Amino acid sequence: MTTRVNSGEAVGLAFVTPYVVFLVAIFAYPLGVAVHMSFHDWFFAAPGAVVDRPFVGLANYAAVFSDPAVLRSFRNIVVFLVINVPLTVGLSLGLASALNAAIPLRTFFRVSFYVPYVTASVAVVGVWQFLFNSDGLVNSVLGDLAPAPSWLVNSGLAMPVVAVYVTWKQLGFFILLYLAALQNVPRELYESAAVDGASRWRSFRTVTVPGVRPATTLVVLLATITGANLFTEPYLLTGGGGPGGASASPVLVMYQRGIEQGQAGLAAAIGIVLVAGTLIISVINRRLLERD
Repeated sequence: MTTRVNSGEAVGLAFVTPYVVFLVAIFAYPLGVAVHMSFHDWFFAAPGAVVDRPFVGLANYAAVFSDPAVLRSFRNIVVFLVINVPLTVGLSLGLASALNAAIPLRTFFRVSFYVPYVTASVAVVGVWQFLFNSDGLVNSVLGDLAPAPSWLVNSGLAMPVVAVYVTWKQLGFFILLYLAALQNVPRELYESAAVDGASRWRSFRTVTVPGVRPATTLVVLLATITGANLFTEPYLLTGGGGPGGASASPVLVMYQRGIEQGQAGLAAAIGIVLVAGTLIISVINRRLLERD
């Protein structure tokens, strides 16, 4: 019996070890290096060069909370999440419910919603720039109602446009998550609701929404993490976080400080603060969703 248990444990360890090594190499070790860098006056040097990177304590963290550009990037990401997360949950759940029904061309619509997710951002961004430029299609349709300055160069509209773009691009993935969750909602519950005289909206609110709550928790967490890692979209759509940093994200500012300006210690401190903030928001979201 002991031999069997030990053999089973050995097999389990054999399967788990590659994943543990992956986590340590890809996540734990880089995070540890980032923490170490954040407490030093760190900069990148040529391989083999002897450099002095003195310990500076919390100076980099003090700079994070006193740098107007960094603080604005965190405010920008809050605006992004306030727009993106509710839109992602509402649209993906609503569309998944519609696609889960017996509608014509259901397969075509499922594939169509997923295409933007698997399309390279560089290709799709060009389309959105064409739509939202000052002489783009959206302004042509709106005419005198178009904002001035235009969407992507407007300090009040640049980040909302980025949030809508990311929502649209990521929607197909979250629709698939909800479609999988809807398969596990018993049909008997809908039949019972129909017998009781419940309308489609009431069935959706009392059967569908509670039935996919675990998926909703996952969608909120993934959308929050996606927002925290925002880089490509503002970099490409607004030319590096413009206008005047109105659409800059913390990750974009990390790139600017660490790579372009050589302040790797400060960039690492921004990253650690971002990780801590994302964890706190994710835990709060999960607790609220599970309690509800």
